[in-house]
Amino acid sequence: MKAQLLTKIGSIETNPLIYQEVPTPEVKSNEVLIRIKACGVCHSNIHMIEGEFQEFGIPSKLPIIPGHEITGIIEEKGKDVEGLEVNQRVGVQVLYESCRKCEYCTTGRENLCLSKKTTGERCDGGYAEYIVAPYDFIYSLPDNLSFEEATPLFCAGVTAYRAVKRASITFGQRVAIVGIGGVGHMALQLAKLAGAEVIAIDKYDKQLKLAEELGAEQILLARDAEAYLSKEGKVDVVMLHAPSKDAIDLSFKILKRGGLVLMAVLGNLRFSFAEEYTIIGSVMGTRKDMKETLRLASLGKIRTKWKAYNLTEANDVLLRLKRGEIVGRALLIP
Repeated sequence: MKAQLLTKIGSIETNPLIYQEVPTPEVKSNEVLIRIKACGVCHSNIHMIEGEFQEFGIPSKLPIIPGHEITGIIEEKGKDVEGLEVNQRVGVQVLYESCRKCEYCTTGRENLCLSKKTTGERCDGGYAEYIVAPYDFIYSLPDNLSFEEATPLFCAGVTAYRAVKRASITFGQRVAIVGIGGVGHMALQLAKLAGAEVIAIDKYDKQLKLAEELGAEQILLARDAEAYLSKEGKVDVVMLHAPSKDAIDLSFKILKRGGLVLMAVLGNLRFSFAEEYTIIGSVMGTRKDMKETLRLASLGKIRTKWKAYNLTEANDVLLRLKRGEIVGRALLIP
């Protein structure tokens, strides 16, 4: 099969991915072989490729095929696979597999499993024509969603869904979404669905235009947000989806005393204990979260903004994402 292969850590500007032929993966007894129809391009792919996740042991191997937001069709299944059939439309999320037996796995928190594998980081991912995955971490696609519509749900969607749940967002709260990218544009919709008044903040006008289209009550350029909200009223909750020091600093400047910051990015925090802030982390999503996200999308409660590119364009798409030129989610199509 053809795949985009990362053979060494390097900056996106150096075109670190190599498009080449690699062996099509073999199917184990509990796995399915999926012919990939689309794979989303996530900002965390950039972090991994450029070496920012090395302290966490990511990538766990080189060479590796990145990509963790995948839809496709089952081409082959192992002898122990149950409940899935060849030609079925399915998806693979960031959580590739967990141990299934630790305290986290047995209490429905397999995203916290210490032995979990993450797609495209600890095993080969979706920047390719095929992927194998364990059948009990595979999700059937709703009939009314195309591959392209569904693909962003498998990282951006489920990550945002769990983040909104973790933040316990509810009716009447003023919620700022900082960073209207792949995850941010989903978090905006889900926060509104939970009943919040949503304020969208980004440093790019085109991202704010998308936020306005998705129903944000207010849109603010990052450079104007602190002054405006200090005068007009700070927010109850900040959902932080922009991986930058400036975004993290801004989050605490626009937050009410006793407010909550939901951290869905890597970064260092600096704030005053006297403000009694609550800081909550959120990472990917469980299998239950994933199924609930797909159900909401199938009901038309949330929608994805996407644009498709050819798999051969992966390096260019990553560079455009790094420069802030991608609106919503970019998809790679083999």
